[in-house]
Amino acid sequence: MAEEILFIVNPISGTGKQKKLNKNLEKTLNYSLFNPTIVYTQHAGHATEMSREAIGHYKYVIAVGGDGTVNEVVKGLTGSETTMGIIPVGSGNGLARHLNIPMDMDEAIKVINKQLTERIDTMKINNELSVNVSGVGFDAHVAHKFAKNGKRGSIPYVKIAATEFQHYKTQAYKIVADGKPMFRNAFMISLANSAQFGNNALISPEAKIDDGLVDICILSEFPKVEAPAVGARLFNRTMHKSKFIEIIRARKVEIDTNHPIIAHIDGEPVIFNDMLNIEVQPASLSIIYNDEIQKPIITAIEKDFVKLFGKATGGIFSKKKSISE
Repeated sequence: MAEEILFIVNPISGTGKQKKLNKNLEKTLNYSLFNPTIVYTQHAGHATEMSREAIGHYKYVIAVGGDGTVNEVVKGLTGSETTMGIIPVGSGNGLARHLNIPMDMDEAIKVINKQLTERIDTMKINNELSVNVSGVGFDAHVAHKFAKNGKRGSIPYVKIAATEFQHYKTQAYKIVADGKPMFRNAFMISLANSAQFGNNALISPEAKIDDGLVDICILSEFPKVEAPAVGARLFNRTMHKSKFIEIIRARKVEIDTNHPIIAHIDGEPVIFNDMLNIEVQPASLSIIYNDEIQKPIITAIEKDFVKLFGKATGGIFSKKKSISE
């Protein structure tokens, strides 16, 4: 008997490939296994509402969109027995890439046909839920700037990052990891459930999505002349070997700054008060994965980062704030 499967489509996400979903499903989906229904999001948070309503009625819920759509579906399904899948049509597609989901729509549908599932961790960050990579510092700062920018795509993002990089200053943080306090001046702190932000940019190449731990990736200040090398490590899977990064694994984390925190949750900009409370929720989400490793394809953002950051020279930071014990 065919299983009920719901495709939640963000009609305005990233690449626009979702416009061909019906055609691709007719060509590739195994209809002896699945009885599909397709719905479209109409506003922010709609994917969460529809995925929650799907519990008990559908065995599978597939997010057809980018990282934002994926995050919304995760919020709806976490803690349930309903299995999530992804057809990536966004620009970054971080979780999909970590799970080896192909960027080609037909190939992603073939992964769904295989019905390989596993239970993965999610992270509760204050009143938000994260499944991929969240954080504070420079990447969060850029996420907020980019959200206010009228233009989408990799080139506007990288231009904003390159401009802000010239004058961004380290911030002081108190971090408590499983009860152990530490004080750091950091360029950024990434909370990695999976290995990468997206676009093949791996902040914690050895991160495991089912180990019950979050990788706290603390990137310290570094000279501007080191920017191309640091950027290269993101894309060649060696960031964990950089002398500028410290990676700590924990189940519970607190991050305190004594002022409002500019952050991002799976790439979406948010602002919290002066503290973050992060707790891993082990094996809280059932998800479809691919057992075949995908050959990395150089993305547009990777090319643009190398091009723009390769021009950086001189020192990077001047005044630094500090939090004393």
